[in-house]
Amino acid sequence: MTIKVLIVDDSALIRRLLTRVLESDPQIKVVGTAVDPYDAREKIKQLDPDVLTLDVELPKMNGIAFLKNLMRLRPMPVVMVSSYTEQGTDVTLQALEIGAVDFVTKPRGEPVTALQRLADELVSKVKIAANSRLARNKRDPDKTKELADTRERFSADVILPADTSTPTPKRRPTLVAIGASTGGTEAIKEVLVGLPKSMPPIVVTQHIPAGFSNAFARRMNHLALLEVHEAEEDQLIEPGHVYIAPGSHHLLVTWDGQHYRCKLNDGPRVNRHKPSVDVLFRSVAQCCGANAIGVILTGMGDDGARCLLEMRQAGARTIAQDEESSVVWGMPGAAVKRGAAEMVLPLSAVPGELVKLLSDSRGRTGATCRRAP
Repeated sequence: MTIKVLIVDDSALIRRLLTRVLESDPQIKVVGTAVDPYDAREKIKQLDPDVLTLDVELPKMNGIAFLKNLMRLRPMPVVMVSSYTEQGTDVTLQALEIGAVDFVTKPRGEPVTALQRLADELVSKVKIAANSRLARNKRDPDKTKELADTRERFSADVILPADTSTPTPKRRPTLVAIGASTGGTEAIKEVLVGLPKSMPPIVVTQHIPAGFSNAFARRMNHLALLEVHEAEEDQLIEPGHVYIAPGSHHLLVTWDGQHYRCKLNDGPRVNRHKPSVDVLFRSVAQCCGANAIGVILTGMGDDGARCLLEMRQAGARTIAQDEESSVVWGMPGAAVKRGAAEMVLPLSAVPGELVKLLSDSRGRTGATCRRAP
């Protein structure tokens, strides 16, 4: 099925470039363009697009105000087109909170060359939006298929080899590891704001560009009781703190003999992502063993599924977000299919389950997957 896209941007050059890039894929058809929110409103009524690409800065009404109205009156999948400026970063995070599925960063410098470098990302995210929960609510989810990405794909082995000896670490402090992608900024927020200050340390990998990870960490720090940081090399990992992988590096957990520490790795993409959830989960499986809890949240693809299974096999408790509450049930769905998820829960139940698991001194209660009522 062809994905119908409406482009909303006040720049004629960007509208032409976005159209050219999107229509290079045979599954996508740009059915129209709009120069401002009022023009977009009429085009949505006329053309009934499947996905909207929306500029953040628009004349007559800014993108955030328009998105709020859209999500209230006619919810539909939206991919934001943002900038790397500090203001643009904050506005983009607000857009994700309101309901945008994802975002791409508007090219800096010479736009034709820069946008071509982002072509794969733009096409991929429009297809992801067409498979999102908002799209499923509108039409049969079987009518659209996930993007078949043929780019070279490395596993976590390229960063951290699998430990075939499966050693069991000595008793170490408890640690929580969370991974997410599409829809993950809001899913992570819901989890973190629902947790008490008394939590053990939490490490997070969210697929997010480098220019946005620090702003995301600052926003979470403002909203949550926990102290949230963008992770730094050799940073001490402490209880009551959250460490979010920088958008430019893989995050791993290491043990220095007395404490956990953050290790950053600038190696190749794993599962086409840097940072990669698989890399984080493998490091936790090897470093923490049974002294960990792994959580995989909404996201396209299968990054994290393989190494969440490694965590479970090492004795860790594992949770996957359920399909109904996920924006895209790719990553958690892949984890469930692999048998990596001990529990499959709606997002709203994840914070409470984490607190319960941490207060349960009886250890594992069985290996069968269970679902919350």
